[in-house]
Amino acid sequence: MEENSLNLYFIIILKSSYYTMNQQPKLLDIVRNKIRLKHYSIRTEEAYVSWIKRYIYFHNKRHPKDMGKKEIEAFLTDLAVKGNVAASTQNQAFSALLFLYKNVLNKDVFKNIDALRAKKPQRLPTVLTFDETMEIINSITGIFQLIVKLLYGCGLRGIECVRLRVKDIDFEMNQIVVRNGKGQKDRVTMLPEDAKLALKEHLKYVKKLHEKDLSQGYGSVYLPNALAKKYKNAS
Repeated sequence: MEENSLNLYFIIILKSSYYTMNQQPKLLDIVRNKIRLKHYSIRTEEAYVSWIKRYIYFHNKRHPKDMGKKEIEAFLTDLAVKGNVAASTQNQAFSALLFLYKNVLNKDVFKNIDALRAKKPQRLPTVLTFDETMEIINSITGIFQLIVKLLYGCGLRGIECVRLRVKDIDFEMNQIVVRNGKGQKDRVTMLPEDAKLALKEHLKYVKKLHEKDLSQGYGSVYLPNALAKKYKNAS
């Protein structure tokens, strides 16, 4: 009796392993893999996956391979008419579906798409004077003021600012190297004199915090492009 039970157990395990090995990857997992293969940013990945999900749910969970031009037009038109989205938002949804059909499903369904497109507004920008800008910066305190100074003085994007590393800041040359910016491009920008003192003080604080984390077994840093696997102790 025990031998039969043992044999049955191994049969279940083998069947389970077989189905796991032969299980087809899910569509959204394939989308993520294709996006990462092309080294798109994590923000682009999140946005594209979100739009593809919305597209699928809009058509009652039908698989995109069973849909085409007609369903794409209906979805984009609904965004403009009922969703009342901005033109840039609709264009992002369009790009996500274009990526899905072109790179994942290998289907060309985007010829002569006839969807009602959101109208892109034409507005004049509101530009603050130098005094107005300084008034805003001086009303902010602490680390947030330093962030705003770097955004304003260096022309950094928000995500570029919070990703800055110590090695990217050159106080002697008064410059900052922005790594892996939009389009995976590096660039050099100026370091404002007014931000140098606050930045140095912040780096002293961060160094002490890092040393404390290391003493407690923490303090590792994210390494891109599988470097953590290649260099085990580098993080």
